[in-house]
Amino acid sequence: MKVGIIGLPQSGKKTLFTILTGTQITEGTQLGKPIPGTADILDPRFDKLVAMYEPKKEQPARIDFVLLPKMEKETISKGSIFQDIADMDAICLVVRAFEDESIFHVDGHVDAVRDTEMICSELLIHDQIFVEKRLERLELSLKKIKDEDQKKEFALLQRMQAHLEEEKPLRLFDISDEEEALIRSYPLITRKQMLVVLNTGEDAIGDGKIPAPIGERSQRDHMAVLQICAGMEAEIALLEDAEEKTAFLEDLGIAEPALGLLTRTALEALGRISFFTVGKDEVRQWLVRRDAPAPKAAGVIHSDLERGFIRAEVIKYDELMALGSEAEVKKAGKLSVNGKDYRVEDGDILNIRFKV
Repeated sequence: MKVGIIGLPQSGKKTLFTILTGTQITEGTQLGKPIPGTADILDPRFDKLVAMYEPKKEQPARIDFVLLPKMEKETISKGSIFQDIADMDAICLVVRAFEDESIFHVDGHVDAVRDTEMICSELLIHDQIFVEKRLERLELSLKKIKDEDQKKEFALLQRMQAHLEEEKPLRLFDISDEEEALIRSYPLITRKQMLVVLNTGEDAIGDGKIPAPIGERSQRDHMAVLQICAGMEAEIALLEDAEEKTAFLEDLGIAEPALGLLTRTALEALGRISFFTVGKDEVRQWLVRRDAPAPKAAGVIHSDLERGFIRAEVIKYDELMALGSEAEVKKAGKLSVNGKDYRVEDGDILNIRFKV
């Protein structure tokens, strides 16, 4: 599961990537190539479970972020940036929304709406060009030999082409499992889930104001959008004392660091949810596909648990917090016992019973 961070030069991509992953980008780092990193999922529920159980070991879930080369005329014209994006599972677009005269903008002035529209258009154009070229090759091939799979693919790509010509990303395009198999290897970028991060100035912290055109596009194109002040988040990340960090956030009127929201939003884009296992030995957060059955979640923990799955004992996070302990949850009859058909929900606390 890899989330690619993209954006124009001087948008704050490197700052955001460093805060998320702790990866330091030095002068020797090859900025023309993707830079991988890993970030903890910042989830207040995990922190509260750790405080409740005081375990010997704690392990939050993690997510891979990749800092991709900046989107500029050279990388766009060569097409290399699109090859890098095609290798990602989801896209995080960082858009500059802060004013700072000491930091240049490639187009002369800051305009978050313009930059968002431009990059979204470039991604659409990439997919249009790919589909057009593939249709041309298929048309030539079908003149020589009538292949049923190629005929199906040709019809599918024609529908995709019409969809893209309406300036709609392919994540909005309905496709069957059979059709999915025909194009699985294709580098179609707009099929990927996308989130837009508006990198604001300190004056916009907490106002939650998304420019109307970006908000409208995000709803229309199924993109998540949120605001982060990367500069301020970098200062918060440097604070090691938890109480000092909490006081700093309270002074700014921030309920939690925006990076927590970002990592969880990235999870949603990847179609993943969190569940937990708890105890005095370890509190751990796990990731599984949304709507996964209980045995699949058990398999995330260990293959033996999936193979020998008997049942899943489930406690809902909110009920545990409200009642204060597992003993009180059981006393209230809130612990449920579920079989193979149970669909794991975000925040579930699981205890898997199995036999191999």
